[in-house]
Amino acid sequence: MSLPEVVSREEWLAARKELLAKEKAATRAQDALNASRRRLPMVEIDKDYVFEGPEGRVSLLDLFDGRRQLVVHHFMFDPSWDAACRSCSGTADDIPDLSHLRARETNLVAVSRAPLAKIAAFRSRMGWTFPWYSSYESDFNYDFHVTLDDSVTPIVYNFRTKAEHEAGPTGYYVAGEQPIEQPGLSAFLRDGETIYHTYSTHARGLEMLGSTRGYLDVTALGRQEEWEEPKGRASGGVPAGSPDMRYHDEY
Repeated sequence: MSLPEVVSREEWLAARKELLAKEKAATRAQDALNASRRRLPMVEIDKDYVFEGPEGRVSLLDLFDGRRQLVVHHFMFDPSWDAACRSCSGTADDIPDLSHLRARETNLVAVSRAPLAKIAAFRSRMGWTFPWYSSYESDFNYDFHVTLDDSVTPIVYNFRTKAEHEAGPTGYYVAGEQPIEQPGLSAFLRDGETIYHTYSTHARGLEMLGSTRGYLDVTALGRQEEWEEPKGRASGGVPAGSPDMRYHDEY
């Protein structure tokens, strides 16, 4: 096993400060990237999607639960499987207490093609409490390119066509028997009853998630803090000047 070099405390401190400068540059670059994400244009959703949940059949609008924003985990769970994807399940283990998101007018749910009975059984087995819906009879997974099936719609994953994947190093995304389930995440913004799609990410784009701030960073309203760009998107979230986080039982 190759281990780091052993040096004096003074040498370590000098090396650490050099690394700190790079870390701060990366943080500033990430802030700029998040601002660019919030400046993305958005697309109106003009299809009526129907999902199955514990409360029965619900719409995409219902998934907001009255809040301004919605984050959807496209959770890999084919209807023929007895359990969900292991990698997606590892991601789900990292989903934070949702009270912090909900205080910022943002709801988070998971959506899979598996029927609700299978989802409910697996959710109970894993001990998860986040909302999880079935899109079994919906075009939702196909339209957001996380269920890949040429017989339904031309294959696109991570914003590349099937031919582009096959011509490069990522052909494994589109290989195998269809339909192919792939992971992803999509963010939506609501204005009254009008819904807009603001962002989606796939593959390694999901690695940045797993915290309240990470989920907020993929939304159009962001963390809703005064320092963020573009300005003026904190309305509807926590009051201006409030602590960025509270104890989750204080909201």
